[in-house]
Amino acid sequence: MSISYRTLTLEAIGGPLRIKTAELPNLKAGEAVVRVRAAALNHRDLWIQKGQYAGLKFPCIPGSDGAGEVEKVGPGVDASWIGKRVVINPSLDWGPSSEAQGKDFRILGLPDPGTFAEYVKVPAANLVPMPAHLSFEEAACLPLAGTTAYRALFTRGRIAAGEKLLITGIGGGAALFLLRFGLAAKARVFVTSGSEEKLSRARDLGAEDGVNYKQEDWAEALQAKAGLFDCVIDSAGGPGFQKLCDLSRPGGRLVFFGATTGNPPELPMRKVFWRQLNLLGTTMGSPQDFADMVRFVEEHGIRPVVDGVYAFDQADEALRRMDAQGQFGKLVIRIS
Repeated sequence: MSISYRTLTLEAIGGPLRIKTAELPNLKAGEAVVRVRAAALNHRDLWIQKGQYAGLKFPCIPGSDGAGEVEKVGPGVDASWIGKRVVINPSLDWGPSSEAQGKDFRILGLPDPGTFAEYVKVPAANLVPMPAHLSFEEAACLPLAGTTAYRALFTRGRIAAGEKLLITGIGGGAALFLLRFGLAAKARVFVTSGSEEKLSRARDLGAEDGVNYKQEDWAEALQAKAGLFDCVIDSAGGPGFQKLCDLSRPGGRLVFFGATTGNPPELPMRKVFWRQLNLLGTTMGSPQDFADMVRFVEEHGIRPVVDGVYAFDQADEALRRMDAQGQFGKLVIRIS
């Protein structure tokens, strides 16, 4: 018997998320269907709505982050998964190497139907039991931002206890996971933001200190507070990237997973090679990164920072909140 369910569907660039109905598909070997209880937003969803993402195809059901209960499984999948609370790994077909994703890698939510729906079909291998201390709304925050942060900090950044860590642009989901994870790893964490309120809230969460990058001498002010950093993690790029090279100690690691302010106008090559800096790009994470991230969250009792929870029919309000750059933490849609 087929099951009809509700989706939040984008039908065109710039359009709203409209409530539509769909039918549960037949499952192939190795697949499972999750009844989604909560889904979290990422900037990827906003960029898809704005038409600023590669490989656009409409109509589409966005959403990379989700947590819920396994409803049914396909051939070859252990039936004991049915009824379990799970969090979904949105990295599809990562590939055979943990060093980098393969040519078939894609992220749940485009082109594959995503988590902004009452049900979602995924490979059963992409399911991990949900940490028991989290609500569905909190668990839904983990997948994309948590995996990105974990790989950047541990797999690529190799952070160690006692090291000084700089996180730029505190307030977004990945940056706040970096803060939580860095503190759990006993690093000394410093942050930047363009908002004094966000800097204050980051200190309340445990950041040692921070500076406002809108002030002209922000890098000098930060160096006066903290000295040079063992590890810097950035997602902005742009003109400030050269300053991050200045703030890295000799032999330090500068990890980056975004370029929201564009490419740096100039890379200080002499400074990079003379200081023997390590420039490390990173994207999402491998299945091992995802499993390790969820285990780390459970072991340390980490709770994601949630900015707000929205009803199913308020998803566009959540996207507008994200577009205004006012959030501090993850934005979540309660699905069912």
